[in-house]
Amino acid sequence: MAIALSMDAFAVAIGLGAKKNTPGLALKAGLFFGIFQAIMPFIGYLGGKGVLVWVEAYAHWIAFVLLTAIGAKMLYEGCQENIEEDIAIITNKMMLILAIATSIDAMAAGFSLTLLDVNPYAACLIIGIVTFSFSWAGVLIGRNGGNWLESKAEIFGGTILILMGIKMLYV
Repeated sequence: MAIALSMDAFAVAIGLGAKKNTPGLALKAGLFFGIFQAIMPFIGYLGGKGVLVWVEAYAHWIAFVLLTAIGAKMLYEGCQENIEEDIAIITNKMMLILAIATSIDAMAAGFSLTLLDVNPYAACLIIGIVTFSFSWAGVLIGRNGGNWLESKAEIFGGTILILMGIKMLYV
């Protein structure tokens, strides 16, 4: 799940690296995206715990729908033009907006953590570390002309989430 969820941030980081690359941009992207990708699934997990008692019988279907919808959205976005082409100046405010935008999906996916036999703290920490690593590497790859990878990362992540959604039906 950590790799699939980090693909949005990875794709954006590649675009940022190709657009403008300052020495600290890879670290900044890694921190912004990693922190938000760690926090948002935990928020989704807490929300899922709160409603699980009411929807427990249908929870696997809800997780299936959420993961499949997020995956389909990532597949769609992987085939579209990305917003980082419109970014002229990479400020902390812009990084914050991008970090929130790329981690909203992770909040919805965090609901599925309630259905898995995993430690949510460890899972969110792993998601954050993986996203940090992919975002940092994405900026460096973008600097070296990795634009062709950008959409493929989102398509890969979307496919993984859809497969995870289907697997939730059999948990």
